[in-house]
Amino acid sequence: MSGSEYFEEGALVAVLTTQPLDRLLDYVAPEGGCFAGAFVEVPLGPRRVLGVVWGPGRGDFDRSRIRPVHRVLDVAPMRPEMRQFLGKAADYTLTPMPAMLRLATRAPGLADPPSMRKIYRLGDGLPDRMTEARSRVLEVLREYGGLAFTLKELAEMAGVTSSVVKGLAKQGAVREEDSPRDTPYPVLDPERPGKTLTEDQADAAQALREALRGGGYGTTLLKGVTGSGKTEVYLEAVAETLRLGRQALVLLPEIALTAEFLTRVEARFGAKPAEWHSGVTVTERRRIWRMVGQGGTQLVVGARSSLFLPFRDLGLIIVDEEHDTSYKQEDGVLYNARDMAVLRAAICGARVVLASATPSLESWVNAEAGKYDRLTLTSRFGDAVLPEMKAIDMRAEAMQPGTWISPSLRGAVRRRLEAGEQSLLFINRRGYAPVTLCRACGQQVGCDHCDARMVEHRFLNRLMCHQCGETKPIPVKCPSCGVEGKLAPVGPGIERLAEEAEAAFPDARIALLSSDLFGSARALKARIEEIAAGEADIVIGTQLVAKGHNFPKLTLVGAIDADLGLQGSDLRAAERTFQLMRQVAGRAGRAEKPGQALLQTFQPEHPVIRAILSGDEEDFWRAEAAGRQAAEVPPFGRMAGIILSGPEVGAVFDLGNALARNDGPLRRIGAQVFGPAPAPVARVRGRHRVRLLVKAAKGVPLQEAITQWIAPIRLKGDLRLSVDIDPQSFM
Repeated sequence: MSGSEYFEEGALVAVLTTQPLDRLLDYVAPEGGCFAGAFVEVPLGPRRVLGVVWGPGRGDFDRSRIRPVHRVLDVAPMRPEMRQFLGKAADYTLTPMPAMLRLATRAPGLADPPSMRKIYRLGDGLPDRMTEARSRVLEVLREYGGLAFTLKELAEMAGVTSSVVKGLAKQGAVREEDSPRDTPYPVLDPERPGKTLTEDQADAAQALREALRGGGYGTTLLKGVTGSGKTEVYLEAVAETLRLGRQALVLLPEIALTAEFLTRVEARFGAKPAEWHSGVTVTERRRIWRMVGQGGTQLVVGARSSLFLPFRDLGLIIVDEEHDTSYKQEDGVLYNARDMAVLRAAICGARVVLASATPSLESWVNAEAGKYDRLTLTSRFGDAVLPEMKAIDMRAEAMQPGTWISPSLRGAVRRRLEAGEQSLLFINRRGYAPVTLCRACGQQVGCDHCDARMVEHRFLNRLMCHQCGETKPIPVKCPSCGVEGKLAPVGPGIERLAEEAEAAFPDARIALLSSDLFGSARALKARIEEIAAGEADIVIGTQLVAKGHNFPKLTLVGAIDADLGLQGSDLRAAERTFQLMRQVAGRAGRAEKPGQALLQTFQPEHPVIRAILSGDEEDFWRAEAAGRQAAEVPPFGRMAGIILSGPEVGAVFDLGNALARNDGPLRRIGAQVFGPAPAPVARVRGRHRVRLLVKAAKGVPLQEAITQWIAPIRLKGDLRLSVDIDPQSFM
């Protein structure tokens, strides 16, 4: 409890609640007193709400009307460094503190008393008759030396139904007991031998071990070509953290990556770590949250929100695929998990490892400037070599109407099929076709609630809006002119590409990988495991496939539209295209057979395409950095997006114009305001959206100026305003 102030019974305490209020509330400390950081349940009007004791009360209110804290929750108090982290994160992102506290308490049932569950262990009795199924259950229990299991665990391990276990319990052969649900996680063993490392890997692992032993904050950029074994290196850093008695957190950009990663962790440390993401049950989330605070788990593997768990002693944060855009939260609290990881580590004296084959320009610049340490793995692990990269010039290909796989790429896929190897066809578009057009009137079918085109999903026989999620059956008649039979899909999506591949390669086993084709994270994980085991000849995927998956039999990658990301005015368009194409190409040739990556392009001479093919990454980053520096944009300048929305477009623009006219606080720091302008997708879920963009020099107090700028605004009716510091997307 070091650094936490104690408040005696009857003292005034200030409580931060999760409710959308603009201040701390005073309460009277309960019987037995409480520490600063205690999680409490407090009365607010007729309700009881969750809160945290933030410090001494202000006492500027009639003492007789101040109500007592209802009770202190039986969980580890929030540590001073966690309260500091939430405060600094709120200041940086311009987020109200109650919203930050909601992020840090995303485990339903925290106020509930500890719950119990049934567990089963070997009993003293014997069953009235022995069956093969019953025998297997008793065998498992004897084999594990009296350990207890949940009903589901025991039934799965014995390969029987739960009724077999319950039948044995009734007869006393198995003992049923009540046990607390929130129990510590199995202890991980850092001394178990890991994989044999290459010289490159061993040097990098040793450098990380030494940095961790030195203690204190630091950030390391771990850069290595795809397949170079970055994971094995940072698992050695995890092992060193566990030896030092501290906790570790590994952030992954995609839930689908966790299954393979958890298997690797279990092989390295002898047990599975805690797993935190949207696919985890409510009960398990509460258990993780409680155990992290008590020190009952050493390692958490999770999505970006796991950064807000109440670690007791966090010593290491790994941000895997640190360049990935999914680390930016785009709704609610707008934060970048990569940047917040660095902030949290600086406050609690931890080491951050940013791992990527294609780092973000921000991380590359920080490493060049000496703010981050840098470790580089230059070759692939084992016998694997980097894939050969080639462009297919689509201007020279004889394409049939309504096809997107070029003759050159078809020939390459056919050769892989004959050799018994896998191919990947990559297109970064979900659904069947991005546009549905009426050939009678020329209208495109749009969403009723958004200014976005509906995407045909033929497998579901529906049109879907990728902005709001609205779906409707594919119409027979044009919604605009009413003519029947004239609606036509325009352009390719992953489903249409699959249709073309089935016609071109009728004997091939084709697998589709796209987030909207699977009902659950578990189903997606299972499909990825099947593909890795060789149960597909051709994989057709969206950018989901670019994120760290390892398919040993995959030797060919074909990018259908390598130019797609180069269009538009996004300042990160070149960087993202470069990263995506290099990452996708990196799926090929990860085992002993060499791989090839073919990029279909209409612009083979484009500087980004040339950089992708040459593999001269440092040259690309230098050129990209020089361009951004000349334009004084991130990472050499500051940006903030102001997003205004409301049901009436006129009112939203009036608010935007009022902001643009009264920009005195921004002018005082030399910042520029651009806009207001309609957002690229100007209407989402029936709300009109208008954006302003603020551009400022690197070292100015931007957040302070924006706070002063928007402070006089009083939002009327259903108008909303949100601030996005360091925007990653301009949609």
